[in-house]
Amino acid sequence: MASSSSKLTLKLLVDAKREKVLFAEASKAVVDFLLNLLCLPIGTVIRILNKNQMVGCLANLYQSVENLDETYMQPDQNKDLLLKPNASVSSQISGLLPSVNDTSSNNSTNVFYRCPNHYGHVTCDNTTRCPSCRTSMNSQMIFVGEKVANEISAEKSGFVKEVVTYMVMDDLAIQPMSSISSITLLNKFNVKEVGSLQEKVVELDMNQGVNLLKASLQSKTVLTDVFLRNHSSA
Repeated sequence: MASSSSKLTLKLLVDAKREKVLFAEASKAVVDFLLNLLCLPIGTVIRILNKNQMVGCLANLYQSVENLDETYMQPDQNKDLLLKPNASVSSQISGLLPSVNDTSSNNSTNVFYRCPNHYGHVTCDNTTRCPSCRTSMNSQMIFVGEKVANEISAEKSGFVKEVVTYMVMDDLAIQPMSSISSITLLNKFNVKEVGSLQEKVVELDMNQGVNLLKASLQSKTVLTDVFLRNHSSA
């Protein structure tokens, strides 16, 4: 599991009179985390939030697949493709989301597995069944390009550049931050009393990361809900 001690910060501009977050000043790492939410497969989101926390009927679909006997699946398909879809490698960025990897073995991006009988299929999950013979694909293979892969990852991690600060709106709309944009937003929000504005610095840890994910699926006032109203995923 990703470390729950990894923390980032957000600087919120709060309208104390209306108890609302107007916008937040965010670093590259925070923006990368938010953008990575778009990379998460639905099955992964359900597992992170737990089925009983999901709004709507997707959790029922998930439960139906869990309960479905493997004999009803097509020979070249298995339930894990739906229940445990592969998420983006960077989706657990900054330790803000829990890992949903159920395998106890070393399952890094440099370790792969093949079927002992059919060499044409490769997986990174040693519990996957071979689509040809349904045998567990547990014969380990080692990828030997680690140095190059690590160099590329270090140089081009995340999505956005680090040279600017970003503005994150209450509804998670994101744009580069500038003095002009800040003034424009104050006019847009019809802020009459500058004295009612407060700056609040909040920490993001794994609990807040999960809360942000949950709120993003339910609300148009995500930052206000998570950091002012303390809506949790519990």
